[in-house]
Order: sequence, then C-alpha cells, then structure tokens
Amino acid sequence: MSVVSRLWLIANARLPSERAQSLQVMQTAAAFARAGVDSTLVYARRRKAPTLPTGVTLYEHYQVPPGARPALRETACIDWIDALPVSLQYFPARLQELTFSRNAARAVEREGLELVVYSREIEAARRLLRRGRGRVFLELHRVPAGELRRRWLGEVLARASGVVAISGGVREDLVALGGRPDAICVEHDGFDAQRFATRPSREHARRELDLPQDAVVVAYTGGLLAWKGAELIVDAARALPELRFVLAGGMAADVERLRERASGIANLRIDGFQPPERVALYLSAADIGLAPNRSQPAISSKYTSPLKVFEAMAVGLPLVASDLPSMREVLTHGVDAWLVPPDDPAALAQGIRRLAEDRALRERLSGAFARRASQHTWDARAKRLLAWMAERA
Repeated sequence: MSVVSRLWLIANARLPSERAQSLQVMQTAAAFARAGVDSTLVYARRRKAPTLPTGVTLYEHYQVPPGARPALRETACIDWIDALPVSLQYFPARLQELTFSRNAARAVEREGLELVVYSREIEAARRLLRRGRGRVFLELHRVPAGELRRRWLGEVLARASGVVAISGGVREDLVALGGRPDAICVEHDGFDAQRFATRPSREHARRELDLPQDAVVVAYTGGLLAWKGAELIVDAARALPELRFVLAGGMAADVERLRERASGIANLRIDGFQPPERVALYLSAADIGLAPNRSQPAISSKYTSPLKVFEAMAVGLPLVASDLPSMREVLTHGVDAWLVPPDDPAALAQGIRRLAEDRALRERLSGAFARRASQHTWDARAKRLLAWMAERA
C-alpha cells in the first residue's frame, strides 16, 4: 500500500464567504495537512469575496490552528455572475465553473505527473484524467441533473481512482449512473474539535448574545436558503411564544427576506451572518438546536450532510431535525435526536415543545450525541480518507 504524501485539492469556493461550503473546504484541506500530508488548496479568485479585517488571514478566519497548514493558491476564473440579477445567472455561473476548473487543472498539470489530486469539481477531474495527470479522486456533494454534466461525471466515474460521496444518497445515485460500488466511499461532513474545545459556558454565551439566562433558548446556525427550512422556524416561533428563538447565518438578501416574514414575532431574533468563531457562542447558549430541512429538492432530502448537525454534535446540543433520508444517515429518532415530519411547521413546533418540556430527554439525547463526536471530527475523517486513498492509489 502506497502512502499519500503530497495532495492537491481543487475546490471552486469563494474564500472567505458566507456559505458553509467554504468552511468545509478549508477544514478538509487543513485536516489533511495536520495528518502529515503536504497539501495545497486551489480555490477561486472571485470578484466579490468579502474583505477580512486587517491582519486576519484565511487561516485565522476559519480558525485553522497554527502548525501544519495547507498552502493556498488562488486561481483566476471568468466571474461576472454578481453583475446580473439572479434570474440571469445560470450561464455566467456555468462559465465561472468551467474557467475555474480549466485553470485549476492547468495549475496542477504544471506540477508534474505523480500528484494525488482531490477535486470537488467534475470538470477539473475530467480534464486531469483525460490527460493522464496523476491519481485523481473526486469528492461529490450532489449528482448533477443536466445531461452534459452527467455524461462528464460518467467519464470520471469510469477512470478516477475513487469517489468520495458526501452522503449515502449521493453514493446511491452514483452507483445507478454506473459507478463501481467498490470505488465509492461515503464520508459525511464533520467539525473541528479545536474550534469547540474551549467553548464558553451557557451563562457566558447568553451574556455575550444578550439572551435571558432563565429562558429555554432554541438556536439555528446556518444558511437561509429556502430548502433549509428557516421559514418553518419562523412559524414555529410564532406558535411557541414562551420560548426564545435565535437564528445566526445567511446571506444579506435571505436575512432580509426572513426578517420580513418574522415581523412582529417578539420571541424570535435573526442575527444574520456570523464569523465562524462566533458559532460556538450560539450553540453554547442554546438548549435545543434545529435542522428543519425541507423534503425538496434532492440536495435537502437526499444529498446534504449539514455542518450544523456535526457542530451541534461537538457540543452535545440536542437537535430537532426533519425526518428525511439525509438526516437519518447520521441521526436516530429518540436516541440522539428528535425527528419530525418535514415541511410542517406545526410538527416542528410540537417537536420543539416536546424537548423544551422534558429536560431529562434533552440530557439523554445530548449525552448520546456527544459520545459519537470523536468519530466525526475533520481529523478523523481525513485519516480514514487517506487510508482509503492509499489503498486505491
């Protein structure tokens, strides 16, 4: 069995950004570096990436500890997506993806033939495989619907050294497309143990966030795209005025949309995007966490591996989550989470009320959740992936 000693990662991510994708990309690369691999992350140079405070690096923004870190290589692409309204962004987005993948693959090609490449981009993996450049692994978070990209994915499945599926749903669809079952492994997302190792006490977190010490606090941390179900939280909060709800995350347009929907609900606060280091504050302040994904589209019901689930696991925060295949892969109803029917604000409110009224149940779910945490750190994930890649290299 060969050892993976040098690894190039390719991800069409905007760094920094308000999306969880960028955190996942940085933490994945950092975990490979901590595992002793000479790692380089190739990411996209985007026109409207947020500006970090003076003196703050990407490593510090994403709380990558000192020590072994991946090298970072920003790569050009044609990017005029944000210059157009959302309704006209499809083709500019495809152009951005294609030009990034071409340029990222070229950057890898210049490094020689004996590299191991770990790509999140189908197009970059396809180019490298067609040119015989190194051993290529693909990490896939969803199976594309378009005919052309599915054909390209089929080429990658036939020739790649292996494919990492972010969920069982992704693996199932890859096998249906002709992927070899023995060449596909499932590795869910995870969390960085060091980010949560020194988290604040509940009392301190509530003081910092100006939340009442004596309330039952329900928290949601993450994006506010429609399929993530944040609107359901608004309706549940309206039905549960005795509880305090706080939402952290989302891009500006989504935050504004949700605040309009929540107008007049006194027990709900929508704080908007928070830098990664503040996520632990919200989780530490809460009694109950939420993951209310909708049943459609497939990214929600079948493919997703939500970071919020694993970050809640890191602190042992009991979750009320949608009863969907994507959630049941990592959560068991009544054992380490409370699952409720999706798309139903009354069912979500009922699940929240059940946990709010039963401290013993919360403590039981919390304990079971926290006991699993060590299996789901980014470091544990990276070590499993490196062993698997070494077997296939």
